[in-house]
Amino acid sequence: MEPMTHSNDTSGSNDKTHQDHDEGQQEQEQPRKRPGKKPLIILGVVVVVMIIVALFFWLSTRNEETTDDAFTEGNAVTIAAKTSGYAVKLLVNDNQRVKKGDLLLVIDPRDTQAQRDQAKAQLGLAQAQLHQAEAQLALAKVEYPAQRDQALAQQAQAEANLLNAQSDYRRLRGVDPRATSQRNIDTASAQLRSAQAQLQSAKAQVEVASQVALQIRQQETNVEARRRQVEQAQAQLNVAELNLSYSEVRAPYDGFVTKRNVQPGSLVQAGSALFSLVSPDIWITANFKESQLERMKPGDRVTISVDAWPDMELEGHVDSIQMGSGSRFSTFPAENATGNFVKIVQRVPVKIVIDKGLDPDRPLPLGLSVVPKVTVE
Repeated sequence: MEPMTHSNDTSGSNDKTHQDHDEGQQEQEQPRKRPGKKPLIILGVVVVVMIIVALFFWLSTRNEETTDDAFTEGNAVTIAAKTSGYAVKLLVNDNQRVKKGDLLLVIDPRDTQAQRDQAKAQLGLAQAQLHQAEAQLALAKVEYPAQRDQALAQQAQAEANLLNAQSDYRRLRGVDPRATSQRNIDTASAQLRSAQAQLQSAKAQVEVASQVALQIRQQETNVEARRRQVEQAQAQLNVAELNLSYSEVRAPYDGFVTKRNVQPGSLVQAGSALFSLVSPDIWITANFKESQLERMKPGDRVTISVDAWPDMELEGHVDSIQMGSGSRFSTFPAENATGNFVKIVQRVPVKIVIDKGLDPDRPLPLGLSVVPKVTVE
C-alpha cells in the first residue's frame, strides 16, 4: 500500500509542473502592453512651462542692466583745527548726528583773546590819532588864512615904516649941516636900512603865508595817513577775532560725526584731524561693465536692493556716467602700449541718485554693498 501511495504523489507533482509550464508559455505568447500617453503629456507640460518661464524671464530682464559691484557713496570731510591749544570742551560723541552750525569742540581761547585785546587797543590809539589829525585840519583851514592876512598886514606896516625912514633921512640930508649933527644923520640912515630889512622880512613872511592851499593839503594828507592806520588796526583786529573764532569748531553742514580723534584735555595742533563728518545725502556708485553701457543714459529708472537690509527697496535714476573707466583714474593706470596686451573688460562708474525709499531712522552708511537694476530702453 505504501509504494502505491508514493507513485500517486509523484504523478501529481508532474502534472502540476506541466500545468505551470503551459501557463508560462501562454503568457509569453501574449503581446506586451505599450506605455500610456499620460507620461508624455506630463513631459510636454513641463517643457512648455519651462519655455514660458524662460521667455518671461528674458522679456522681463532684456531691458535691465544690473551689477553687484555697487556701493553707497556720500560727502565725507575731515574736520581739522586751525589753531593750537588744549581741548577744553568736547560736545559730540562717535556717530552722533549734528546740524549745520552746531558747536562740536572748544579749544582754549586765552591766547587768541589776548591778541584780540591788543588789537583793540591798537585800533583805539589809531582812532584817537585820526581825531587829532582831523582837528588839526579844521584848525589849519582857519589858522593859515589868518596867518596870511597877518603877514600882509606886517608887510604894509614895514612899507609904511620904510617910507617914514626914507622921509626922515632925506629931511636930515637936505638941511644945513650946521642945523643938525652927524649923529642924527647916522641914526636916520640906520633906521632907513632897518626899515628896508623889515620890509624884506615881511615880504618873505607873506610869501610863506600865501601857500595856504599847500599847507591845508599837508594836513589833509596827515588825516589820510591816520585813516589808513585806523584801517590797518581794524584789519588786525579782524584777524585776531577770526583767530579767536577758530577756537570754536562748528559743523559745516548736517551730518554724522565719525572717526573722532580728540579727547577732552588733549593738545590740538593746527591742521591736525579732529574727526570726519559724513553727510546724510547718499548716492550709489555702480561700476558697470563697458558692454552694459550701450543703451544706458542719464534719467533711466533704477531699483536698488541693499545687502544689509533686504527688506529696503530703493528707487532712483541714473544721474551721470563717468567720463573714464575706473582703471584710467587709478594711482597706477595700465600702460597698454608696453608688453603683451590682454583685453580686459573695463568697468565704468555710474552715479545713481536715490529718489525715494530711504528711511530717516535707518540711514545708509558709506560703502554698503547694493545691487542696482537699471531699466534701459
